Amino acid sequence: MLSEALQNALKNAQQQVNGLLLGKTHEVRLAFVALLSDGHLLIEDLPGLGKTTLAHALAATLGLRFQRVQFTSDLLPADVLGVSVYDAQSRQFQFHPGPVFTDVLLADEINRAPPRTQSALLEAMAEHQVTLDGVTHPLSEPFFVIATQNPVDLSGTYPLPDSQLDRFLLRLNLGYPNADAERALLAGSDRRQLISQTAALLSADDVLALRAAVDRVHASEALIHYVQALLARSRQHPGVRVGLSPRAGIALLRAARAYALLLGRNHVIPEDIQALFPAVAAHRLSAEAESASTASLAKSILLAVPVD
Repeated sequence: MLSEALQNALKNAQQQVNGLLLGKTHEVRLAFVALLSDGHLLIEDLPGLGKTTLAHALAATLGLRFQRVQFTSDLLPADVLGVSVYDAQSRQFQFHPGPVFTDVLLADEINRAPPRTQSALLEAMAEHQVTLDGVTHPLSEPFFVIATQNPVDLSGTYPLPDSQLDRFLLRLNLGYPNADAERALLAGSDRRQLISQTAALLSADDVLALRAAVDRVHASEALIHYVQALLARSRQHPGVRVGLSPRAGIALLRAARAYALLLGRNHVIPEDIQALFPAVAAHRLSAEAESASTASLAKSILLAVPVD
């Protein structure tokens, strides 16, 4: 499994991020799940609730390069991916990489960019490479995208289609902090200053080693049957127009393996699936009624499928 040193470093890394983003232990664990699963994270929440803090804290704690892009209606694909510029001296085009060439990319308010720019980023997320002018440029490893959306202020936005939402392993909401955490935030130091003083507890090589360890976490036949039953139920559940695809099941199993690893286990149990299912499934479900909550549908699907 993991060496004791790497296991302790992973535990300390989670504790450090929890110390920077107060009162959000479960959400921080889900962010680590997305990273160690080689997936990407979508956060839907109001401004000022810690989305940027989470991305900054995660990158600083893991010793990863970090870039932030504020998505706007006039943002072009070249502003994210990069551009080739003609060099008169060499008589060749020189590629100037964009902010996507980093380890952790914060795509802030991704739904404010036009579909062409959204698709350019999401293609890079899926393929881990950028192709411009017929030349393919590989992205760094690890490569992790945290995208944010404001679920209330939707004027002038371009909602992500279902096929692009499916590229995000998890979707979560941070929500308001509890009273104790909010009091500590108000009385404490500025989060940006604390993050700037944060020491890296892991490295890019450690993240890749942890991802390899996730692949070795065991999922039994009975557990795979449970996941398949959840997928089948989602396709016939009342109120669901489009259920979960096999790729959603693969994502759920991989996330569950990462979740088990974070808890110090080398095997997945049903409770891991249950803890992750709403975050993995809700943004992949399509409800029959526009006013219906896919998060509520995901929870009702979970309750409808017994554990054998």
